[in-house]
Amino acid sequence: MPHRTAGPTTRLLPWSGAGEQPCHLLTDGGGYVSRVADRVEAVQLTMGSELLGHARELLRDPRADAGQLRYLATRLSEALRDAVRVAESRGARLLHAEASPGSGASPGEAESPERGEGGPGATR
Repeated sequence: MPHRTAGPTTRLLPWSGAGEQPCHLLTDGGGYVSRVADRVEAVQLTMGSELLGHARELLRDPRADAGQLRYLATRLSEALRDAVRVAESRGARLLHAEASPGSGASPGEAESPERGEGGPGATR
């Protein structure tokens, strides 16, 4: 379940706009675009985790050539960019939730639902 805030807050979205500019949403945390952003974040983190597994395999392969490694480095860079954006967005929402008196939410509730369910954000 999405976290609703006591009042509107700005959320960094997990995609960028024209010219790679960050996209922000003014939200209470419960709208349609917030739910889409939650799903996109979950997909981005899952894809990053899967890419790490592929990277481990490719780096162990002595036959991997420079082109394969360059491609891998590019995809890892993109996945890291996405993960940092998710972390920045969630961190800002946590700070807002902690600073909002009467929000009734603990800081962990501001995170997306896959946390604590063994999803991409789960501790291993």
